[in-house]
Amino acid sequence: MVMDATPAKAAIQRKTGFQVKPGMTNCIELMSPCNHSMNRRILLRIILLVALWIFLSTPSISSPEEQWKRIDDGLFLSELNPQKLTLVKIDPTYYSFKLLSLSENKNMRMTAKQWCKNQNLILAINAGMFWTDGITNVGYMKNFNHINNPRLNSRYKAVLAFNRVDVTIPEIQIIDLKCQDFETLRDKYQTLIQGIRMTSCRQENVWEKQDKMWSVAAFGMDKSGNGLFIFTESRYSVHDFTNILLSLPISLYNAMYLEGGPVATLYFSKNGVEFEKIGSHETGLNESDFPRIAHPIPNVIGIVKKFR
Repeated sequence: MVMDATPAKAAIQRKTGFQVKPGMTNCIELMSPCNHSMNRRILLRIILLVALWIFLSTPSISSPEEQWKRIDDGLFLSELNPQKLTLVKIDPTYYSFKLLSLSENKNMRMTAKQWCKNQNLILAINAGMFWTDGITNVGYMKNFNHINNPRLNSRYKAVLAFNRVDVTIPEIQIIDLKCQDFETLRDKYQTLIQGIRMTSCRQENVWEKQDKMWSVAAFGMDKSGNGLFIFTESRYSVHDFTNILLSLPISLYNAMYLEGGPVATLYFSKNGVEFEKIGSHETGLNESDFPRIAHPIPNVIGIVKKFR
């Protein structure tokens, strides 16, 4: 006996979400009551095949929590592909953060790697964008008694602060000028670097949507007070990249933009792990016309291990 295929087709689509297409009626006919045991096996196979197809065809973002590699006490590395995203997590209990600038160090023009070799740093990344003089940060920047830029930029709403003078406050934090009183906090830290917010203190994406894409160097803080050095070699709009960071299970509290494009660089060397990440040009430019080479950086953020 041949059953009407329409009810079986509807049942399969309702229970499995699988779209039964024309030409599959033979399969449905086999699901008549007279072939009950065989029908159940066929239906189970269809469900498993559909589930496997959905799993394999759905793009996924790897979880850094599953991939953190311990390099040393308080120092962890995660590299996510195909995003070409590198995250270095720093526990400030074990490491000191340093700001090194061209204006304070005899105008020595060095790449991130050269800064590390010259100053015995484990890591170095851009400390922010700079003006056309090739020296001055676009926002306020001070390091102890040295002032790189004395002016607070009214457009930039994030200030990375470390080298505290008050033990009652965090060793390092990104001060959100929209959420916190900067004038109260500024004298409690010896080092201040102003930049652009990527997220708010409520973990909201505050970067406007845009079409242009480029590599990004950034700095973030997680909810446990760890610093996050963030770098992607791939091209993203900053808005989309911020969404990626917020979607990852890294307990991101807030983040600020440091640099983008070919000048963006992250260098790391510790316990046999060494790499140099260099950014790419923005969309619209032929990458083959601009080979990736490390550029001198006037201002860098670095880390050194504390003596314990």
